[in-house]
Amino acid sequence: MENVPIGIFDSGYGGLTIFEKIRDLLPQYDYLYLGDNARTPYGSRSFEVVYQFTLQAVRHLFNAGCPLVILACNTASAKALRTIQLRDLPQIAPENRVLGIIRPTVEVIDGISHTKHVGILGTSGTIQSQSYSLEISKLFPHITVVEEACPMWVPLVENMESDSPGADYYVKKHINNLLMQDAKIDTIILGCTHYPLLIHKIKQFLPRGITVFTQGVQVAESLKNYLSRHPEMNCRLTKGHTSRFQTTESSAKFTEMASLFLNQTVDVEQISVT
Repeated sequence: MENVPIGIFDSGYGGLTIFEKIRDLLPQYDYLYLGDNARTPYGSRSFEVVYQFTLQAVRHLFNAGCPLVILACNTASAKALRTIQLRDLPQIAPENRVLGIIRPTVEVIDGISHTKHVGILGTSGTIQSQSYSLEISKLFPHITVVEEACPMWVPLVENMESDSPGADYYVKKHINNLLMQDAKIDTIILGCTHYPLLIHKIKQFLPRGITVFTQGVQVAESLKNYLSRHPEMNCRLTKGHTSRFQTTESSAKFTEMASLFLNQTVDVEQISVT
């Protein structure tokens, strides 16, 4: 039987933190991870460009045999998901599905926060889109949300500077900026898939009693629930316990970064997406 994997897409390496949790929870499935590393970061790009790049990646994964694609990227989920779901899927692949990671993250936040004051840390693109605050206000209008863009955090992670004095400076700065906006915050969402690699630094500079919420486990649980509710999709997916990786940039660089994010060596294929 031909391999029919779940597609997982990110503009860079951060989506590997989502992929890892999905694979941990659902190891039986086959996976194809695509990183558009040649055109990263998406965070500072316009809605139109992010949409175009994301649609190209989704088409590529569809053509590679993936009937289900997870946008393991907050920027792509914020700027492209809804348009692709509503406008493109009915035209190009009505039986396929594309899911994001913002809504699964937001759905559980009311049960985590006691004060109902929540902070969001994310890239400039995610924060400017206001996707988290809009999604939270739709589901839980009683929750107060404040947001802080952290443009230096992704470069710190990707340049392996997570333990540097520079990381101390920028992590402390943005946490302080966020908490100065609202002293009642008791829950912080890390709205970027790179940020779990800074979790020890983030907790170091946070006051006690504040919960830091990462996305991976919740996205994995949400996918498991989705597949149980959609047997017609589940039965299309093959279950061979395999994982393949593709990148639009250097395969050597991807292998190096994957070892940082996944603590394992991976084989990766360099491809082009247009």
